[in-house]
Amino acid sequence: MSGATPPSIFHPAAGAAWRARWFHIIFNHDDAPGRLFDVVLIVAILSSVMVSVLDSVASLHSMLAPLFYVLEWVFTVTFTLELILRIAVVNRPWRYLRSFFGVVDLLAVLPSYLTLFFIGSQYLVVIRALRILRIFRILKMTRYVGEANMLWTALLRSRRKILIFLSTILTLVLIFGALMYLIEGPQNGFSSIPRSMYWAIVTMTTVGFGDITPHTVVGQMLTSIIMLVGYSIIAIPTGIFAAELATSMRATQMVTCHACGLGEHALDAHYCRGCGTSLDPAIER
Repeated sequence: MSGATPPSIFHPAAGAAWRARWFHIIFNHDDAPGRLFDVVLIVAILSSVMVSVLDSVASLHSMLAPLFYVLEWVFTVTFTLELILRIAVVNRPWRYLRSFFGVVDLLAVLPSYLTLFFIGSQYLVVIRALRILRIFRILKMTRYVGEANMLWTALLRSRRKILIFLSTILTLVLIFGALMYLIEGPQNGFSSIPRSMYWAIVTMTTVGFGDITPHTVVGQMLTSIIMLVGYSIIAIPTGIFAAELATSMRATQMVTCHACGLGEHALDAHYCRGCGTSLDPAIER
């Protein structure tokens, strides 16, 4: 992160001065050369992803396939050289390659080389979009990490409730799928219980593709029940997550007494419940 001491795997490698210079340019974002490197890198990443996306359009591919091919290999060679340079200037290359950004950097260059052995793998270059995550460090947006951690914490706290909810849904899907298999049968498209379960999931989530539909009166009545059940329970995981998120937000909004250090005072509290000291200095009015 900008302004903080980087992890040991990002320490500059000992040796030539050019390594220290390029380490500073690649891994630091506080001066003009570092910011210029980051901006050029982001532009190259976005351009590479755009080329891959446009190449998937049949009309554009038929007209510009040679150009797209050349551009893709230009980007691949560029990112490969950049990765080699990153490995050369860090103190512990293997630890860097095992880090999150190291894995992302490696995945950014693999798809093009895989096209030499597997047809169609060139479209995996959209993985390069993950490298845009560096913008959080480049633009000093680390203050948003706290909010992201709050969302993740709320999700972890609600995981057991959501797991129980999903288990209940899967049980209902199994029951409804088996019933529809017995009621409608293969002659109406419900050729197996797994296919009937697929229909139950599509119906319960109110998606309704229409590729399988009940034809009997009993099957249509059961379908109506499944739709009502779907509407009733579809908002449950959202409510569970929202409740945990609200609890996390309330916890972070508690005021701590500056005199005795007692925490968990509400924002509208005026005096510490432990020592009676005024909390006004600790509250941003």
